[in-house]
Amino acid sequence: MIAERVLPLVGIHNFREYGGYAVEGGGRLRDGVLWRSAHHQDATDDDLAAIDNLGIETIVDLRGDDERAAHPCRRSDGFSARVLFADGNTAGLAPHLQAAGGTIDNDTARSRMIDVYASMPYRPVLVSTLRLYLSALAEYEAPSLVHCVAGKDRTGFAVAVVHRLLGVHEDDLMQDYLLTNSAGKIEERIAQGGDVIRARYGAEIHDDAIRTLMSVNPIFLDAALATVRRDHGDVATYAEAVLNFTPDMRQALTDKLVVY
Repeated sequence: MIAERVLPLVGIHNFREYGGYAVEGGGRLRDGVLWRSAHHQDATDDDLAAIDNLGIETIVDLRGDDERAAHPCRRSDGFSARVLFADGNTAGLAPHLQAAGGTIDNDTARSRMIDVYASMPYRPVLVSTLRLYLSALAEYEAPSLVHCVAGKDRTGFAVAVVHRLLGVHEDDLMQDYLLTNSAGKIEERIAQGGDVIRARYGAEIHDDAIRTLMSVNPIFLDAALATVRRDHGDVATYAEAVLNFTPDMRQALTDKLVVY
């Protein structure tokens, strides 16, 4: 399952498909149209060619203006996809960076990641970009890609929202989220993330805390979904109330992405 979903690239981590799952009421998500990844700053020419071959026409960038400026994505010479993002800064803080400040151990890292995820459904730039994301999925049928910095936290929440709106079972939703821990060059990704965290904070952060910050855990995503359920009951109601996702858009999403 992992090998079938992951596109093995040299300079882009966690590039994989999140379609193909069964949905409630029968049918399954289309194959080859729903993609997710980390940022593309270090993409090689071969990576860019492989992405072009997927026929992606929409890229949704969940990062803030400051993150895009610090880590601009490479594009091929023939790149023509629309790139959607919301204006606004995030102080350069991806969730794993937001949780990393100071001298911390593993328990502190885990606790902070839970807190960060619990607030994720209302992060202003993320909410604004999720609106663009859902609108694009409802409007366009061609393949799309959603990404943030590491392709695991904001992207993980975004994909979980889409999965639930389309009727993917929560077990499969969680399985897809957890593939971050086994997809691609895991140790290289964790080491690179650790270098960024330590360079930013200049602090003594334990190795196991770095691993926690650069990995995903069911309790993290559960914290975000618990906020959604606490305030709105379910993902569909949250999407309608916060993400401006109407019932007509949900039907369009289903028509485009579910096959029987």
